[in-house]
Amino acid sequence: MKELSYQFRRRLEEVHKRGRRNPDLKPKKHEAEVSDEWTIVIAANASPYMQGIAKDLQDYFWVSMGVSLRLRCRDSLPNSTQTAEKAIIVATKEELPELGAALSEARSYRIVAEQQKIIVAGYDERGAGQGSYYLEDLMNLREAPYIAECDQVRKPLFSPRMVHSGWGMDLYPDAHLNAMAHAGIDAILLFVKDVDETPEGVRDFNYLIDRADHYGIDVYMYSYLLSRKHPEEDGAEEYYNRTYGKIMEACPRFKGVIFVGESCEFPSRDERTTGVPHTEWPKDQPRSKPYPGWWPCRDYPQWLNMLKKVIRKHNEQAEIIFWTYNWGWAPEENRLELIRSLPWDVTLLVTFEMFEQRKREGVTHVCVDYTASFEGPGQYFASEAKAAHERGIKLYTMSNTGGLTWDIGVIPYEPIPYQWARRHAALHDARERWSLSGLMESHHYGWWPSYISDMTKWSYWSGGPPKERLFEAIAARDFSRQAVQHVLEAWRCWSEGIRHYIPTNEDQYGPFRVGPSYPLVFRNRIEMPDKKHSLFGNRIVMTDYIPRESARQSLGIQRIDVEMNSLGKMLELWQQGNNVLQRAIALTPVHKREEGERQWNMNAFIVCCIQTTIHVKQWWKLKQQLFREPDRTAALSLLEQLHELGEKEIANASAAIPLVERDSRLGWEPSMDYMTDRAHLEWKLAQVRTVLEHELVEYRSSLLLE
Repeated sequence: MKELSYQFRRRLEEVHKRGRRNPDLKPKKHEAEVSDEWTIVIAANASPYMQGIAKDLQDYFWVSMGVSLRLRCRDSLPNSTQTAEKAIIVATKEELPELGAALSEARSYRIVAEQQKIIVAGYDERGAGQGSYYLEDLMNLREAPYIAECDQVRKPLFSPRMVHSGWGMDLYPDAHLNAMAHAGIDAILLFVKDVDETPEGVRDFNYLIDRADHYGIDVYMYSYLLSRKHPEEDGAEEYYNRTYGKIMEACPRFKGVIFVGESCEFPSRDERTTGVPHTEWPKDQPRSKPYPGWWPCRDYPQWLNMLKKVIRKHNEQAEIIFWTYNWGWAPEENRLELIRSLPWDVTLLVTFEMFEQRKREGVTHVCVDYTASFEGPGQYFASEAKAAHERGIKLYTMSNTGGLTWDIGVIPYEPIPYQWARRHAALHDARERWSLSGLMESHHYGWWPSYISDMTKWSYWSGGPPKERLFEAIAARDFSRQAVQHVLEAWRCWSEGIRHYIPTNEDQYGPFRVGPSYPLVFRNRIEMPDKKHSLFGNRIVMTDYIPRESARQSLGIQRIDVEMNSLGKMLELWQQGNNVLQRAIALTPVHKREEGERQWNMNAFIVCCIQTTIHVKQWWKLKQQLFREPDRTAALSLLEQLHELGEKEIANASAAIPLVERDSRLGWEPSMDYMTDRAHLEWKLAQVRTVLEHELVEYRSSLLLE
């Protein structure tokens, strides 16, 4: 069935999925069966947050399990399960001090379940909320309102877990916030240019902070403010009071501020840089030094101390998060020199896998931003993490474990659970080795709830099941017990397939950014059409494809061959996984098939994206040969090969049209908006037809006239 544009947002409104219950299942001997006779109990003086948690749990039972529970308020709550009333009691450590005595960390909780009673005791209110969501997770996997008898304490292993919106740029409807809270996410990111101003327009920051807090979520400001004064300049403090100070005075409940070089440069006095932000460098002047936003400047500590002063005047607890993303390429000694001089009370944010140099078939490639093809950590991360740990500086990483990277730009998540599990394991190792404590899990491509986010949540809390058992349970939940082995095989194929992806700038800003709508350029340069209201639109799509990391054309061709070989293996594995998934869908009950079919549809679209990228590389290589070919007969043969390749890509792009029409999320990304919907694919078809029927014909005529 065809979806209208943005119809995917309706699916984002469904926090509790319908029809989770399997009516054929019966409770086991040591399981509590929650039925209509039960109640949900909270304290009589419960806060609006706790009332919201109780109502959410009530909605879950009704929507997902078909069980109608009453809500009750009690002046006093029992501190044990020895009461006559069948009830789920949701409370805090303060309200249940005996049961909560074992809790010592924020957002942790204790679950005590017996035949007639289930008690959720949170260290704090957010812990009670997470405990309530955990009951949902258990029942979803069980596919019934049954809870095994237990006494379990669980705590979060990472906090914060920060994400951007998957609904739209800096847009956070309540249902989306609720879904994030259910997924264990406790912080969101907001691009900020001024008070109540984002790059996309006006937003009520304090209202968002209020609504997010209602779901147990903090809000971090991601700075988009350029800094035009050096901290030692006259009037610098007054200047920063008028920028950062003004924002924090108006919105003092921002949890913290994230600073990244390119988004908030300052006029550094480090002689190794240009000394001015990139926006102020004259376009007609050559440049031999990096901009301050792209170099570990010696005076960043002075700048951060100035910002600390004006920000913490309005919020003493505000986190100052310094992200070294832009200079991970710089020599290690220069990077570590900066980290060793940072103020002790800032937080360091380091990208997990980026800048890693990896060899394939004798050719070195670099992990550009951002990729799941390499689980990490990279040497850049490891070196800075070690230095931060030695200094006792709090450490966060950009992990992308919200489920998406720039590997494929217009899909909701990368369906590669075994590869994500490898990254989870690497992050846990970094937690043990270097005290990694917080995660940024997405950039502006946003967060999407899926079985990947479910697996991630299980990994990021203590007391979870072994990976393979969890994967089997989720496969059974979403498909059927009969389909489990087929589902796992499909997941393994895709998880192995992504390891054959080679991240390059030209691909991530080219055919893999938008997939099958990417044009085939012969000589006439062209821009993709975009939406006027989009933040970036076509400005982050480079249509003039060329291997940009290569200074020599011969090396570019060598790289292309390696990349095409590797992508060919990726394509084969993805197609294999799709075929296996179809067998799983055939073994899935009808009422579950919609989600399975949507997974297949997305993976069929990924196949089109891989095929387009292979075609683009083949096209580029043939063009290079054609433009250097002195022999007319050989040149005419190359023209024929280009024509045949163009026809193949027309067929590939045409095949993507029904896929994007079935799922309105495909082809869309928050900062670009739609770039691969039917309209863009039809534009692409017309563009390639023009190349084949005009540009190639004209070139052929010019050869025949020679």
